[in-house]
Amino acid sequence: MVAVLAILRMFEVRQKPEMVERALLVRFYFDPREATEAESLLEELGELVKTLGIEVVEAVLPRCREMHKKFLCGTGKAAEITELARAHECDVIVIDNGLAPSQQREWEKLADLCVIDREEVILDIFAKRAHTSEARLQVELARMQYALPRLARMWGHLDREGGAGSGGGQGGGAARGMGEKQIEVDRRLANMSIDRCKRELELVRKQRKTQRKERERMDTPHAAIVGYTNAGKSSLLNILSGADVMAKDMLFATLDTTTRRIDLPDGQPLLITDTVGFVRNLPHRLVEAFKATLEEAVLADFLIHVLDATAPEIERFHDTTLEVLKELGAEDKEVITVLNKIDLVTEDDALTRLEWRFPDALHVSSITGQGLESLLKDCAEVLADRVCCKDYRIPQQRADLVSLLHREAKVLATEYDGDDILVRAVVPPTIAGRIEAFCSKPE
Repeated sequence: MVAVLAILRMFEVRQKPEMVERALLVRFYFDPREATEAESLLEELGELVKTLGIEVVEAVLPRCREMHKKFLCGTGKAAEITELARAHECDVIVIDNGLAPSQQREWEKLADLCVIDREEVILDIFAKRAHTSEARLQVELARMQYALPRLARMWGHLDREGGAGSGGGQGGGAARGMGEKQIEVDRRLANMSIDRCKRELELVRKQRKTQRKERERMDTPHAAIVGYTNAGKSSLLNILSGADVMAKDMLFATLDTTTRRIDLPDGQPLLITDTVGFVRNLPHRLVEAFKATLEEAVLADFLIHVLDATAPEIERFHDTTLEVLKELGAEDKEVITVLNKIDLVTEDDALTRLEWRFPDALHVSSITGQGLESLLKDCAEVLADRVCCKDYRIPQQRADLVSLLHREAKVLATEYDGDDILVRAVVPPTIAGRIEAFCSKPE
């Protein structure tokens, strides 16, 4: 597995513990109309890079008249950027635009520095945040797929052959010709590792399918919390359920999905899942690699779309989330839109703009608890057609039915009247017919 280890070392933040890495950020744009969005994306890249603990010394936003094959920009502009990086004693140049493997090699050859793009930054963050075996598998798969076409830059200084006695797996003794070059060996091993990750992720999906069948058998409704990264999704789950999911003011604070059960005002149980946050220009391979996690959004009965009410570009973040949901096939789900952090919106004009842009959104604070009752009420209304709250008079000799209600329904109250047990419960349709004969008739 030498190739796998070598590839993963490509992604290690190249810094010593006693030294903070210094980065120059670059975002190229080619149309004057894109200037505002390009500036916003560059700011977001800065937040992503800081999440890795790397110091941003400067961010530049050069405009290019046309896209060039070698550096994406012209040779003169590339030389200016590399000189600027050297002047700031940078260790890394981070280019927000996606780089082809050949472009990345040309940049590193010119600058004699590490040069990475937005996708590699996000992959590094995901690698640091992944905790469960599933998330680690997903990250490893995405990293391997990203690195595979870039193997040439790892072995550009070598032309090692894998013939007899070279350790290339050809065996000793008789001469076997030139054998495999080291890069060919590594590519083959990398492809084997990618196949392994895919097989193991398929097992994860099968396990999730089994878990979903159990949920369906219990007929417990399910909601997924979705939204842009750092919108406060984990904080909302924590205050709704009393969970202890890590919630910090940083991008991609949590990657692993967490599901908690809560009770709605009408007594109906609800499973709520916190999903990984979205981001603009999310690498497609990450969407593919994280489908096992993001499919919670696809399979949920409805979605809770959390927006950061304080974000200057809240509309772009809203649209980005909807685009990713569409790519996942979840665009037709019923959505409850939540304006989180509303307690931090202190200007009347800002609040008016939010109400105009998102007239049906709930105003919520996951810190103060504002608006949570309205959110739970709306969740109950979405599932109103699934609620079946009834009173039952069950003879004591049919205690098995009482046990059934406790096991597969939500029992709200239990009393005793002579030889009968009086039970009020929210009953799922799966068992309603089995106990319909004991339903109390209205007087």
